[in-house]
Amino acid sequence: MTFAGHCFRCGAALAAAPPSVCGACGYEHYLNARPTASLIVLDGAGGFLALRRARPPRAGLWETPGGFCDAWEEPADAARREAREELGVDVELGAFVGMYVGDYAFQGERLPVLDCFFLATLPDGASLRLDPAESSEAAWLPLADPPPMAFVTMDRALRAAAVQTR
Repeated sequence: MTFAGHCFRCGAALAAAPPSVCGACGYEHYLNARPTASLIVLDGAGGFLALRRARPPRAGLWETPGGFCDAWEEPADAARREAREELGVDVELGAFVGMYVGDYAFQGERLPVLDCFFLATLPDGASLRLDPAESSEAAWLPLADPPPMAFVTMDRALRAAAVQTR
């Protein structure tokens, strides 16, 4: 199969998929993991907040709130922003759980991601306002026995969070 990519700088055809060098201008191309920030929102009684995905990829599966970091955005700031966008609340960010390399299907490609997970809690009396474009429902599920999640990095982070919060 022939690679049909083009140089980000000059637009010339690339001879190979990244990592590669443009033969026309010498620009070096790499395929780096895209950073994300996700939250494991705890209820204080052994549960975590799961959202049902409303859109592809993996629509209908459970996930944790989160999303891609904007350019130059720190992961902790992205996690707080994603909570406001997806849950309609300002969460109280807790400990960092870990980073996990995974993948994300987008526009016909399988992209590498670097998923950063943080523990979080909701402020007292907070009422969730889900973004219907992102999530069709929310549920508190047991951290000690979560269902399979939409992305394998979420499964790994939930296991690590269960150990961290014992």
